[in-house]
Amino acid sequence: MVPKLRIAVVGGGIGGLAAALALTRKGHEVRVYEQAPELREAGVGMHLGPNGSRLLERWGLGERLRALGVRPAGMEVRDWSHGGTLVRQPMGEEWLAEFGAPYYTIHRADLHTMLAESLPSGTVRAGHRLERFTETGGGVRLEFADGSTAGADVLIGADGAHSVVRRTLAGPDTAVFSGQSAFRGVVARDQVPGLPGDTLLVWAGPDARMLVYPVRGGRFLTFVAVVPDPRWRLESWSAPGDLDELAARFDGWNTDVKSLVAAVRESRRWALYDREPLARWSAGAVTLLGDAAHPMLPHHGQGVSQAVEDAAVLAHCLDAPTGPDPSASVSAASAPAVSAASASAPAAAAASAPAARRAIAAALDAYEGVRRPHTTRVQLGSRGGGSQRLRPDEDGTESTGTMSSLVEDVSWIQRHDAEAGLPPLPPP
Repeated sequence: MVPKLRIAVVGGGIGGLAAALALTRKGHEVRVYEQAPELREAGVGMHLGPNGSRLLERWGLGERLRALGVRPAGMEVRDWSHGGTLVRQPMGEEWLAEFGAPYYTIHRADLHTMLAESLPSGTVRAGHRLERFTETGGGVRLEFADGSTAGADVLIGADGAHSVVRRTLAGPDTAVFSGQSAFRGVVARDQVPGLPGDTLLVWAGPDARMLVYPVRGGRFLTFVAVVPDPRWRLESWSAPGDLDELAARFDGWNTDVKSLVAAVRESRRWALYDREPLARWSAGAVTLLGDAAHPMLPHHGQGVSQAVEDAAVLAHCLDAPTGPDPSASVSAASAPAVSAASASAPAAAAASAPAARRAIAAALDAYEGVRRPHTTRVQLGSRGGGSQRLRPDEDGTESTGTMSSLVEDVSWIQRHDAEAGLPPLPPP
């Protein structure tokens, strides 16, 4: 077994904190380096599928998820013009029984805070923007913009779509523009009393889509308005959205949508990009996780859940250096067991031993071997999936025949248990 490791996680978003929690639970010494001067999560609501929630529950976060998240009772597709419900898909208990874990909508800041508060004090180091790293026989050396340095046995790049770690590992890439952008924000539900606080709503119009779902106990509603616009190409989570343009995009829609748009006081707008799947995530003692590894479009609502799955599998593989399937990555001969004498030595010395370094590389190869095929399928499927399947019929109303395919589109993802099939850890 790989001895207790010093692990550096670059990026203090949800993926980075999930990795830190999963690895800390395995007994590793983890430091998270976040470039922002303080640790905080902006943004609005998000989806947490059963494939993500089942892992967070295993990490002891079930009670807090139930307190802070919302389990939608159903999903409704509504007509964009007159507002009537075209079809309703029950969720709640039915999806719990179907997928084996709850489906939540939750504010990003609430999940981020939940993860941060679950980590040991001092785990996160804010104000550390990574500039470069180098790998030596003794580990990985990180150099930050403020001139400080750090050492680690393993480096995990969880630094998002613009990842410094990915660029170093894989070289520069080209963002793939979808031709769409999204306005997003949060509205207090008492400002739109006609909308429910327990339902995921979708309106698909001729040239735009509006998605609305509850957060914070149903007291607030997150909205995401997806519009085609080849001119808006700013890939930023913090760029302001023009409220007049938002209103103009939904002029002529039904009363509920127009009331929602009128209640918006602040919006952000981001162009929707992804990247082509990488051929390789890992090299030596360095690997990627979450958006740094597989940035995807939001149409499956899987960005966070996939990062949580990454974290769970990575933590397992670093406890089992030959990995879930040694024949699929590195042979067992290349990852010999660490002797009892080595395991009792200080972590840094043990992890710098050649056998331990090979075991770390094999563990990261195994992690990638499990996760990359799965996330590639999710990533590419997001390009044409989700609410994009909903289109108005020729008479201007949505086709009701697409809900079953919409749900089936993601059922295999939500049913997935990232830890199922991973072998027991080898005996110490």
